[in-house]
Amino acid sequence: MGKSEETKDIVEKEFVAFPDVAADVINVLLYQGKEVTEAEKLLAGPTEIIYQGKEKLRTQYEDLCKCGIVDGKINIMYLIANQSRVDGKMLLRKAGYIGGVYREQYEGKIPGIFPVIEFVLYWGKPRWKSNRDIRELFRRKNLSEEEWKFIDGLMLHVYEMRHLTQETRKLFQSDMRIVVDFLAEGENYCSNRKIIHKAALIKMIKVLSGDGNIEDVEGWMNEQGIREEDEVTVCELFDQYERKGKAEGEARRLVMDIENAMKFFQVTLEKACEGLGTTVSGYEEAKKLI
Repeated sequence: MGKSEETKDIVEKEFVAFPDVAADVINVLLYQGKEVTEAEKLLAGPTEIIYQGKEKLRTQYEDLCKCGIVDGKINIMYLIANQSRVDGKMLLRKAGYIGGVYREQYEGKIPGIFPVIEFVLYWGKPRWKSNRDIRELFRRKNLSEEEWKFIDGLMLHVYEMRHLTQETRKLFQSDMRIVVDFLAEGENYCSNRKIIHKAALIKMIKVLSGDGNIEDVEGWMNEQGIREEDEVTVCELFDQYERKGKAEGEARRLVMDIENAMKFFQVTLEKACEGLGTTVSGYEEAKKLI
């Protein structure tokens, strides 16, 4: 996995992991907007499953695990996978994830017995046309009717986050509503919705737009005096961040022009700045912005 893909994976996990976002995603996608689960009753569960490989123990990781708690006990477990690319064999991964949890219940490593639901948040642009049913995966095998009867059913529940209907998008109550509306409407999207998780939202929008540079987000918020607890709308935050991007772009072009002039015309910094109608202090200020 490349650095940009790793960054994207981390940002998606952290965003969906917020209790209010996770509960919202579960309620909207699994229960058509009904408030079946509440954020305060949804606890983080283990994302690591250990299994026996050919020669040694191996581990597999699910992106997110949330446990629905009733009377202090796990009533149901939700496994949430973030996926950026279509994966034709993901059904086999699902079998491993869910099977691992049931195995741990069987061995008493997890208290109680409860159902496990796994679903996929697919963030890619191409439509997911790959297998969602285990029988589709095996359709080219020469199997008899008798053999098909003994093949257990397994479904892959995939939600194409860039292609949700407007009706579905309206059901979201958390910051996920902003994300899915942005993906559907594009860069001109604007809303008066209040943002809860400001830094996480900006990072999510950036990585889904193909920009993996997220290191400056918290620093920029501090410079602007924006705190997580402040009331800020989508339009207000996006406008401020867009102005930051434009200022950085102009600064980068100025610095590049000055340094190219120094190199090609063999002149001093002062002469290059003078020729481009700026000052050395202007050049130095521009360098601080990039």
